[in-house]
Amino acid sequence: MTSIPMTQEARLKRVRMMADYQFGKGAGAVLFDDNASFQLSKTKRIRQVHSNGVRIATVRAKDGFFTLSMEGARRLHAYLKAPAMRVSVVDDAAPFVAKGKTAFCKHIFSIDPDIRAMEEILVTDKDDKLLATGQLVLSPAEIMHSSQGAAVLVRGGVDKEEKDD
Repeated sequence: MTSIPMTQEARLKRVRMMADYQFGKGAGAVLFDDNASFQLSKTKRIRQVHSNGVRIATVRAKDGFFTLSMEGARRLHAYLKAPAMRVSVVDDAAPFVAKGKTAFCKHIFSIDPDIRAMEEILVTDKDDKLLATGQLVLSPAEIMHSSQGAAVLVRGGVDKEEKDD
């Protein structure tokens, strides 16, 4: 039995629903505009979403959640009000995080208490300036009560080319 290929509109609707689930209602429309294009895997699943030739997000094969490019992070940062989906770092760590370096527990200034470990998050400075995007390693409670270890595995920073998973 063969499957019917998805249309552009169906793919756009799907990725918007996925983003609304992962980042909150309305995030899908903000991340993925009507100019979105899709890079598909060999099995015809959505792998990456682009807009005007710029990658916005990649779908992780292991769990189906999005990883954000810096452009995707900028769009989400502009849409979500602080502290939603954010980890803020102290001023001393900000230049390193912006270059794509790991954010450690001892450098966390504040964190959205509603995010969970392994979620895709935004990393900002104390003034909510976007520095990077990455994956939270520990829960917010663990991060705030720890003085050692990684808090965010930074995927891309505003001053560095990002890693693509």
